Amino acid sequence: AAHLWSVYSKPVPANSRELWTLFLQCSCITAVIGGLFYNWMFVSLEYSWHLSSAMAISFSLLLLLTLFLVHPARCVFSMIMPTLGTKQGRKLLLSTCIMIVAVNITPNIISNIKTILQVIKCICKNSSESLLNSTALLGRASWEFGDAIQKNIDATNIDRPMNGHFQFSLLHNSSLIYQQMHLAGEKIGRDFLAAEVLVKDSARIGNKLVAGFSMLYLCFESTWYLKNYLTNLRFDNFYITKKLECLAVDRKATHLLVSSSKNLIRPTGLKLSREEVMLCLVQAMLLTVSLMLMLVVAAMDHFTFSVADTAVRKAAQFSVVPISLSIKYSVRILPFLSKLLPLFHEDLPLQDFERSYHHYLIFSSAQCRISPPMPPSPSVLLVVGLLFCTLYVTVFLETYARRLCRTIAGSFFESWEEKRALYLYKKLSREHKEE
Repeated sequence: AAHLWSVYSKPVPANSRELWTLFLQCSCITAVIGGLFYNWMFVSLEYSWHLSSAMAISFSLLLLLTLFLVHPARCVFSMIMPTLGTKQGRKLLLSTCIMIVAVNITPNIISNIKTILQVIKCICKNSSESLLNSTALLGRASWEFGDAIQKNIDATNIDRPMNGHFQFSLLHNSSLIYQQMHLAGEKIGRDFLAAEVLVKDSARIGNKLVAGFSMLYLCFESTWYLKNYLTNLRFDNFYITKKLECLAVDRKATHLLVSSSKNLIRPTGLKLSREEVMLCLVQAMLLTVSLMLMLVVAAMDHFTFSVADTAVRKAAQFSVVPISLSIKYSVRILPFLSKLLPLFHEDLPLQDFERSYHHYLIFSSAQCRISPPMPPSPSVLLVVGLLFCTLYVTVFLETYARRLCRTIAGSFFESWEEKRALYLYKKLSREHKEE
């Protein structure tokens, strides 16, 4: 492994064997990266397979030539891998989480809301139809009651043009109500479909922009680090490296490393400086805010499913509500009227009226088209949870990823690493003399 890395990090291969070894290494790397790039474009960014294949092949060939011919490009590419553990890598993972939520959870919420609206529409339609049918019952009751009144009036032999029937207006044409309800339901369905399409399209476009920007920034950040490493001796130069230890041993000044142990750290150690700890805590807090927003969306998914499931079950369990209309009518001649009006007699054939009318209000029926509620997907929540666990891990691994970037740069440019070690040694010597 050490020999392969030595061949890979050399500016120029020493012989043809190392040249072929370098070519095979670059070929294996580009084959793996090309496959990951295709899967990323086709699955995550949802490009077509032929465009993803063409882009992956072109990217692989360009990457193979660049890695094989350009030594600094190999260094930059090698530093991109640990850079994925920094904030730029977190942006890529976070954009993936947002895409998963937008494509899977958000349409689920909209579907459950549509189910709730379908239940409400079904109840309104059936209840309004039952109410309209009840008007026919009222009309029949009023007509029969009017018949009874008219018979009693006729029995008094009073010659007056009277009509005992009630004039009850019925709404026989209910098609207008049904049409308005149907149009309202169609409009709500179109609005929800447009909202769902807008959310998905916005998520796809935003995810593609974030992913493209993050990949470009990964290359830029690695290039920026290498540029500062090669031009500024003070940049990221506070580590106790092997070259610094060898230099201190050769000059018999190992005490400098012991006295400066508070200010210097080993690149392979687990110790974090105060600045590194504060940076990790700030990044963790920002990540927690994003996690809370995701949890709110997941909670909305569970809430809408619970409401939709309850609405569908309760609507199916709605019992038929009976309505009873009782009319009791009794006619009697008062005694003083029989003395004043001899025409009235107590034995007149006046009839009482007492009847009951029954009707049933129906709130739901089997003809209603209600789509079943969509339960939250446990696999989606599991994937999002694992991605956020990875994000939290990268927060604390960011410092070690930067240290790995420095180690990679030092292995590619060993002569410059010796200059940086000499600069740090002289700096420690001056500080020791001043003290």
